[in-house]
Amino acid sequence: MQFTRKSLALGIALLAGSSSLFAAVSPEQAAQLGQTLTPMGAEQSGNEAGTIPSWEGGLSTSDNRYADPFASEKPIVTITAANLDQHKAYLSPGQQALFMKFPDTYKLNVYPTHRTAKVPENIQAKTKENALNAALANDGNSVSNLSEGVAFPIPANGLEAIWNHMTRYRGGSLERTFVQVPVQANGNFTPVKINEKMSWPNYLDGEKSKQENILFYFVQQVQAPARLTGNVLLVHETVNQVTQPRQAWTYNAGQRRVRRAPQIAYDAPGTATDGQRTTDNLDMFNGAPDRYDWKLVGKQEMYIPYNSFKLADRELTYKNILQRGHMNPDLTRYELHRVWKVEATLKEGARHIYAKRTFYIDEDSWQIAVVDHYDGRGELWRVGEAHQLQYRDVDVPWIAAEALYDLQSGRYLVGSLTNEEGIGFDFSKRFKYKDFTPQAIRRLGKR
Repeated sequence: MQFTRKSLALGIALLAGSSSLFAAVSPEQAAQLGQTLTPMGAEQSGNEAGTIPSWEGGLSTSDNRYADPFASEKPIVTITAANLDQHKAYLSPGQQALFMKFPDTYKLNVYPTHRTAKVPENIQAKTKENALNAALANDGNSVSNLSEGVAFPIPANGLEAIWNHMTRYRGGSLERTFVQVPVQANGNFTPVKINEKMSWPNYLDGEKSKQENILFYFVQQVQAPARLTGNVLLVHETVNQVTQPRQAWTYNAGQRRVRRAPQIAYDAPGTATDGQRTTDNLDMFNGAPDRYDWKLVGKQEMYIPYNSFKLADRELTYKNILQRGHMNPDLTRYELHRVWKVEATLKEGARHIYAKRTFYIDEDSWQIAVVDHYDGRGELWRVGEAHQLQYRDVDVPWIAAEALYDLQSGRYLVGSLTNEEGIGFDFSKRFKYKDFTPQAIRRLGKR
């Protein structure tokens, strides 16, 4: 496994484990964005072996977003438990553990690499503004002078890297209907249908946010099965969740009441997950970073889920995708990409069910691709994977699915599947502030 430090030659200080918090980079460093670095801060060039190509602008067309542009490609290698030793250098410990857990059924098909990630030009420009102006504040628990887009395209430490994931572009405003599926160890499952609405403050229709310190607004409504229908969650995601904790409310259909929900954070159980993920597992990581020490280890080459058009095929059913132990490996696609490796270690005296988490973040999109979660004994517990998809008609890099595998119980959870849900992700939606109020979720719950 080759760690690359090309960014050092560009004057970027990768101070692994440093507790110092850095402000904006110099104009000379920022000038590399769009030159030797991509507009989002990735290395423009490919690798020396030629197995990772240069970034040529990403994938952007007006075609059907789910049509697979790489459907004719065949795997260049298929990794199984039998040949795992030859490929360990490009897999995380958690990914390797899945082969040991399911030696007879788990495999990983590796395809040619395509650097398809792209965001709109105005987001690229705002990301460069962030490079010049944004800075960590309040011991790294907040970002000052943040415009839209990635906060720190040229990261100096682990906190900046994780903030990049949390501030990355996801369309600005959207509505999505998807299923979240807790799969039992024997393969049985019941899909949970969920509708979500999200808006960043400057995308609110005809008005600005009525609050400061807001990263985005979020409403989640469970639509099936019947026993969960009517439960609604509202979140005002704050930038600084230490000085102003995440504001959350829930509507309980049985009680017909809206209640404040300060517990919707950190390791509180996620909504309708059968206890298979924490609140801060959603989107691979979200929320306040204050309970961990963050270390930027460096950059490495790794097999990660990417260009998951086959997994997003609208002809597939959930039964096609979800198998005992893991998703159908014939439907997943992995490619060799460069990732930032970030280690998060629980601070002394802090509480969380994960004592350590290792994040592998795609350099092109700042989407967390893989996470290894360790329990209090230091043993691998859960492995998270985000199956990246470029929504090429709107220039949004996000996911076709996110999976969280429990190595100890054999259960797993898959979210964001839209194969049977019609439009799935609708990035054309615009909302008003009143759509993200306690009164709004009371109305939703009563329908």
